[in-house]
Amino acid sequence: MLRELAQELVDLIFDWGYVGIFCLMAIESSFIPFPSEIVLIPAGYLASRGDMSLGMIMFSGLGGSMVGAFINYYLALRLGRKILKKYGKYFFIKESALEKMDGFFEKHGHISTFTGRLIPGIRQLISIPAGLSRMNLVVFSTYTALGAGIWALILTLLGYFIGENQELIDAYLKQITISVVVLLMFLGTIYVYYQRNRGVKSE
Repeated sequence: MLRELAQELVDLIFDWGYVGIFCLMAIESSFIPFPSEIVLIPAGYLASRGDMSLGMIMFSGLGGSMVGAFINYYLALRLGRKILKKYGKYFFIKESALEKMDGFFEKHGHISTFTGRLIPGIRQLISIPAGLSRMNLVVFSTYTALGAGIWALILTLLGYFIGENQELIDAYLKQITISVVVLLMFLGTIYVYYQRNRGVKSE
């Protein structure tokens, strides 16, 4: 069944081309759950056959990811805060909690946005707290693009080199995901240590 779904996606992407990649990645990056690997891995496989360009796949995929991220960001910015202020008390969310989130994203929003885009299940959602906290749009865009670009490159190259072997893709994707999470935990530890040392020195 998975092989049939993958083949259908390959055919769909081949028919729609880069516009299809753009639209599917915009959906994946918004609030609609849709795994990016079933878009970019088949696209990478098509590039290995010479049917698509790696550069254009990356351009289309990253462009779609940014559009989806902006959708979440602006929905949270325009609607989310009003809703939470009005109904948050029913879910034990006080205004003081929103203020704490604002402070957190002001100090650590860049690293949170970057790392969040690399973690499965979180990368679609990290734009929401960024929008709620009114994170600087330039900073948000920069670190979203970095995180989304790295993940898109990993998936596209995975499809490019082993796109015909589903078992290898499953194995490597799992290993890559675990490795990325471990690396992010390591970088997060260094970041926290650096922030604490800087705070001690400033005192």
